[in-house]
Amino acid sequence: MANFAYLRVSTDHQDAKNQKLGVLDYCNSHTITPLNFVEDTASGKIPWQERQIGKIVGNAQAGDVLVVAEISRLGRSTLQVLEILEAAATRQMTVHIAKNAMVMDGSMQATITATILGLAAQIEREFISTRTKEALVKSKLEGIRLGRPKGQAEILKLDASRDEILGYLKKGINKRDITRLIECAPSTLYEWLKRRRIHSY
Repeated sequence: MANFAYLRVSTDHQDAKNQKLGVLDYCNSHTITPLNFVEDTASGKIPWQERQIGKIVGNAQAGDVLVVAEISRLGRSTLQVLEILEAAATRQMTVHIAKNAMVMDGSMQATITATILGLAAQIEREFISTRTKEALVKSKLEGIRLGRPKGQAEILKLDASRDEILGYLKKGINKRDITRLIECAPSTLYEWLKRRRIHSY
């Protein structure tokens, strides 16, 4: 048997980190070890069979376990989610949804729950997309210039990790190791320290 932790991520390192922490907490409390982490950066618009999730489910053996942070990470639509769960059930692979502490084992109850969760996630995405488009149209009509303003950004990517970075610096951890811990490029950290006028402790 094998245990897979599937992370569908974008270029947002913080999002990947949050998914991983949620999955690790769930698996530790449910004694699902060892874990094989699989990160997928492919767009959710690509058929799931052609993404990493397709490889995991397609090669699954009876008794294998798949863990995801939340159901929306499986696919962008309810249909995709149900297809993946059906394929997993056919191969006798159990799917765990960490955020909801749900176990999808192919039963009718699990299928109904997955349908509701998948539909809710899809509706939420559509609402967000609609509101974003409406806001863009309104801004254009009001003559508001869109896009990134000229000059340096006021809010930097690493601002969200400020306390974590300062904690590492106080402990004497070198900058190169810090970039590995917070999963960013060295140049990104050096530029952030320079812009925020932070010096090593």
